[in-house]
Amino acid sequence: MKKGFCILMVIFLASCKSKAVFVDTKAPAAVVKTDSMALTSEKIIQKHYNNKTDFSTLYIRSSAKYKHEDDSQSVTAEIKIKKGEQILVSIRVLGITMAKALITPQTVRYYEKINGTFFEGDYEALSQWLGTDLDFAKIQNMLIGQPIDDLTKGKYTFTETDKFYKLNTTEDKTEKAFSFEAEHFLLKKQEINQPEKERNFEANYPNFQEFASAILPAALTINAFQKNGKTTIIIDYNSVTFNEDLTFPYSVPEGYDQIFIK
Repeated sequence: MKKGFCILMVIFLASCKSKAVFVDTKAPAAVVKTDSMALTSEKIIQKHYNNKTDFSTLYIRSSAKYKHEDDSQSVTAEIKIKKGEQILVSIRVLGITMAKALITPQTVRYYEKINGTFFEGDYEALSQWLGTDLDFAKIQNMLIGQPIDDLTKGKYTFTETDKFYKLNTTEDKTEKAFSFEAEHFLLKKQEINQPEKERNFEANYPNFQEFASAILPAALTINAFQKNGKTTIIIDYNSVTFNEDLTFPYSVPEGYDQIFIK
């Protein structure tokens, strides 16, 4: 269970409280065949980034399920994001705080109550756990339904499937794919495959919520495939508020033992 809590923590990682408007992106019929002939990868990228993400802070209340082989756990979590600066995640079981993580561009820190341990380090261990190279910007983007990479800085081939518009690229022996629905060009799936390392990572967004400040996922499903098996994390965004004055308290309780991950 310890590893499950750790993975949940590091992945989860206003004043204007807007009512959510559900954006249905499930239906394959959303793909407009007549427009696809004029589309290019550059136009898809531009249309995607035209979607609003105008906020300084986010406060997400969520529920989550973790599963790896025979190990599973259901928790609730508070996710606080100060855009570009820090992410604080508090994980609770039956209302009791069992773990907390603070993620910044430089460090990943967390502690967990069951074994009385804490970790402070960089993103190398996190990348190994989840099967793809990650940093702060990529984690933040994944949580808010954005591509983990800045698509304006890459070169992509464009293909059309029955359901989505898909952008593909290969760099440094890593295959990446980003799938978008056609009506709003919202991200439906992002995939990273590293055949030589025998690992594959995907993040799926079944639907979205539209707010005054941004369009955000209503849920996120993460699947990570590695040699030691498959890890699945399902996060449901129960409520979201924007631009509040948030605090990010984090301190390791006394008596906890530091762990080092190789």
